[in-house]
Amino acid sequence: AGLSTRLRSPPSPEAGNTAPASAGFGHSKYEIDPSEIQIEQQLGAGCFGTVNQGKWRGKVVAVKMMKENTMSEDSFIEEARTMTQLNHPNLVQLYGIVTQRKPLIIVTELMPYGSLLAYLRRHKSRLLPKTATLLDMCTQVCNGMAYLEKRRFIHRDLAARNCLVGESMVVKVADFGLARYVLDDEYTSSQGTKFPVKWAPPEVLNFTRFSSKSDVWAFGVTLWEIFTYGFQPWAGLTGQQILEAIDKPNSQRLEQPDLCPREY
Repeated sequence: AGLSTRLRSPPSPEAGNTAPASAGFGHSKYEIDPSEIQIEQQLGAGCFGTVNQGKWRGKVVAVKMMKENTMSEDSFIEEARTMTQLNHPNLVQLYGIVTQRKPLIIVTELMPYGSLLAYLRRHKSRLLPKTATLLDMCTQVCNGMAYLEKRRFIHRDLAARNCLVGESMVVKVADFGLARYVLDDEYTSSQGTKFPVKWAPPEVLNFTRFSSKSDVWAFGVTLWEIFTYGFQPWAGLTGQQILEAIDKPNSQRLEQPDLCPREY
């Protein structure tokens, strides 16, 4: 209706009495004193910030720090707010956040073996051809995503690169930076929003319309990544070529991986 964002609560009847996005975090059980965090080596970096290994209250943790002026503070706090509402064995667990001083920080459990994509590529020879192990990875991702859908969340960026591997081959879905809580199971992004084309269904490519159904499509592509040991989907094709391939009467789909049993 022309609003810049979906309304998530009734507007305040009193003009000028709107609470900031961080309201309620300052004294919540999730607010962490930054002096308690010991930051160690960097694990990764992205356009919005860096991820470091660290320690907090005796735990080895992952520390995500937001670069200033790269995303809105409200967006960062929205990510933290999202994670506080989620608790599942196959979702990366939030320990706490720092919102009272810069840089803004999210502290989560550390998954020692990194991204599922890197793990598959690194250990291909050891995993080959253990289809039962690959299927277990798929099931764990499915369990995490089913929980998200049950809680009426849309991830919007599911891929092997955004799943993490821990001890005993535990796989957890991570990176809720694009997640949105929706009341009608659908979120249409603003024009110009970037999204991962190779994991997107026709309705996202044509109309940037996300839903739990587009998450299911991305889950299918993620399964393909797992059974190809981290091969890139639609390799060599541009976004327009991918759209033409999947959005036509005789639409094309990713070929069944060689090592995937036909009954799967």
